[in-house]
Amino acid sequence: MSDRINIEVVYALPHEQILLKLQTPQHTTVAEAIKLSGVLEKHPEIDLATNKLGIYGKLAKADAVLRDKDRIEVYRPLLADPKEVRRKRAEEGKAMKRGGGEAAA
Repeated sequence: MSDRINIEVVYALPHEQILLKLQTPQHTTVAEAIKLSGVLEKHPEIDLATNKLGIYGKLAKADAVLRDKDRIEVYRPLLADPKEVRRKRAEEGKAMKRGGGEAAA
C-alpha cells in the first residue's frame, strides 16, 4: 500500500477552470492540499479563512483529511444573493405584464 494519495484541486473562474492533479502524503488535509497545489500563488484572491471549500460538491472544513481520488473544490463568493436576483426578476416580469411597451398614439 502506497503512502501517497492522488487528488485534484479545482478552482473555477468565470472564463477559466483550473484543475490541478497531484500526489500528496496520506492524511493530508484540505488546506494542506490546496497549499501544495500552488493555486494560492496563482490566485492570491483565494483566502482559506473565507472561501468555502468542498470535496465533490459537499462542503468540507479546511482540516478535513483527504482520501485517495478526492477532488477539492475552492468556491468563489457569490456576487449577488440568489434570492434577491429572483425577487427582482419577478418584479420586472410583473411590470412587463401590466403594460410592457410604449402606449399607442
